[in-house]
Amino acid sequence: MTDSVDMIFARLKRLAAEAELPDVEESTSYGNPALKVGGKSFVAVKNNETIVISIPIDDKERLIEMAPDIYYQTDHYVGWPHLPLRAGAISDTELKERLIGAWRFRAKKIAARFRG
Repeated sequence: MTDSVDMIFARLKRLAAEAELPDVEESTSYGNPALKVGGKSFVAVKNNETIVISIPIDDKERLIEMAPDIYYQTDHYVGWPHLPLRAGAISDTELKERLIGAWRFRAKKIAARFRG
């Protein structure tokens, strides 16, 4: 069974709070629930199976190779600093790590003083 979009978004909010990420705003990105920092989306819920994280383009292939059951690429995201992942396949521990990385990627100035 897949979770609802609301359940997945609640999970993202909980993990971002646990990571103590500062200046996180609940918002939307292309009509989907998203978390933003400084007005920039760093994670969004695409549907009831897919989360899209912000990530440096150079890091995408490494994650896909490391865990192809979690991370994948579609033509839509080629060349863009976003990576889809399967919400039901990623642990809270790894998802929190990815949220911190995505937040740091989008909030470079704030991230310099973030201790997490």
